[in-house]
Parts: sequence; C-alpha cells; structure tokens
Amino acid sequence: MRHINIPLFIQHMGCPNQCVFCDQRAITGAHSFCFEKVVEDIEKVLSTKGDAEAEIAFFGGSFTGIDRSLMIKLLDIAEGYVRSGDVVGIRMSTRPDYINDEILDILDTYTITQVELGIQSMSDEVLKRSKRGHTADVTRKSCKLLRERGYSFVGQMMTGLPGASAEDEISTAKEICEMGAEGTRIYPLVVFRNTPLAEMTEKGEYAPMTVEEAVQRSAGVYEVFLQNKVKCLKIGLHETESLHDERSYMAGPNHPALGEMVRGEVYRRVIMNKMPADTKGKTVEIYVPRGRISMVTGQKSANKKKILQETEAHLVKILEKDELLEYNILINVF
Repeated sequence: MRHINIPLFIQHMGCPNQCVFCDQRAITGAHSFCFEKVVEDIEKVLSTKGDAEAEIAFFGGSFTGIDRSLMIKLLDIAEGYVRSGDVVGIRMSTRPDYINDEILDILDTYTITQVELGIQSMSDEVLKRSKRGHTADVTRKSCKLLRERGYSFVGQMMTGLPGASAEDEISTAKEICEMGAEGTRIYPLVVFRNTPLAEMTEKGEYAPMTVEEAVQRSAGVYEVFLQNKVKCLKIGLHETESLHDERSYMAGPNHPALGEMVRGEVYRRVIMNKMPADTKGKTVEIYVPRGRISMVTGQKSANKKKILQETEAHLVKILEKDELLEYNILINVF
C-alpha cells in the first residue's frame, strides 16, 4: 500500500540552541507555525490521499521539547484522526536530549508509530564543533530507552559536518545500526545564509562539500545501512523554493537528483566488486533490476563512463532483468 506523511512543520520550536548549520525555515520551506491551521492542513492532505496509508508527522523541530500543553494539544488532534481511521499513527522528529521517561510516559498514551532522532553524528568532537548541545552518550542512552519502551526509531545523520571525516561518518552509520534504528535519513550538509556555518564558510573555517564529494561520502554510509538492512527513507533535503533562492542557499551539495546519484554510485561499487578480472577490450553486459538503468548509468552517463574506464572494456551495456532484486546484478563478459 502507498504510504504518505501529513507533515506539520514546527520549525525551531523546542530547540534549546541553534546548531551551526540550522535554518529550519530554509530547510522546510515553512516560515511560521500556526496552531489554528493544523486541522486545515491535515484535512487538505486527507482530501487528496486516496487509498494511501497516512501518518501525521510533526517535523522541522524538536517536537518533544516544545511547551507541554501545546505538544499534548497537537497529539490530541492527531490521535483523533487515528481513532477515526483517517491515519494509522503519529510520527515526530526530535533531539536525543529530549527523550526521557517523562516524555515517553506522555507518548505512551498516543498511537506513536515512529520517532525520528536527529543524531547527526556520533563523534563528540563533531557534535561540539556543530554546537549540537549534547554528547554522543546522550544519543546512546535515548536510543536504548526508546528500544526498552518498545518504540521504533529512525536515526537521521549528516555527512560533511564541521570536523567530520568519511571515517567518522561510517562509524556513525554503524552505531546507528547497532543502536537498533529501523530506518535512517542521510542529509549531506548544505550551507544556508544567516547561520553560523555561513560565517564559518566566509572566514574559510569550513569548506562545503562538492556534489561529487557528497555523493561519495553519502554512498559510503548508505552501504553500511544496506549491509545492516536498515531502510534509508531519504537522501538529501526535500526540494523547496529556499534551496533555489540565493537569498537562502549559500553553498554545498544542493542537487535535485542527489539521492539517485548516491544510489547509482552504490550500484557502481557493487558492479565493480563483482566485475571479472579479464575485461580489457571485451564487451561487458551488466544486468540490473527493472527500472534501474538510468540510475546505474548515472547523470550524463557518468557511472557508465567510469565503469568503461576502470574495466578497459571495448563496450559496456547496461540492461535490465525482471527477476533481479535491488542491488543485485549479473555480468556477462565476451
């Protein structure tokens, strides 16, 4: 069954501080939260959802850190739609330092299907440089508490944070899997104006990733999630007008097809790992799952050109085969 979220953005509400990279208005495309419009916004999506399964999702801030009375009012509204059968549950994004027994006691009385944690990094040094306001140990404790209380959670992480290396990011991805996450989102860092990170960039204290760097580093962590069977829900920020507005966007890997490029790079790595040694001057046929030819070929045939160069083949053909599952491939060389 098709699944949709009914997103309600509570940008910056509940956050105790501003991380160096954060501009929720630019990230979400929303500019203010209006309690009076919550029902209207939910009804608008419900009127077009058809037979899709829907969840009400409180995104864009630290939901469990907002004023308790407002949080409960919003949960009561959402739970009403669960009781009516219009939605199957409620999900939310929050910070690791806003998960504790008192908060979970409140959530226990509602139909919470998933909690999304803004983990970002499991390196204390990277967290410090990013001014996250908590340590990696806080994240470990909150994930343990969520598991003990029976909550499914998604671990959001970022690539390209100040001071982070590719090795740091691989370690973060591995620990997200070890901590029991059932899903993940990968956000390559984009620099928005009017943030501390923008000032750091202008001073030469931070160098934004190129699109290619973001693809390579994000592919590395995506491989970890694939190996551990942790579903990746999203790679890259959601497309908003702010991402195309120079008044908001400053620098970094902002590309509408970034997620496909990362997945295509992972396919390329799978292909090269399975490539026979003797391919020079030969024809190589690569069979991929149906619907994946464009992804595997890459933007402007970039992946296909890399494969041709690395194999020194005379010709590389990328074909599809119905029975192949995701990230499974077959190779013929002749």
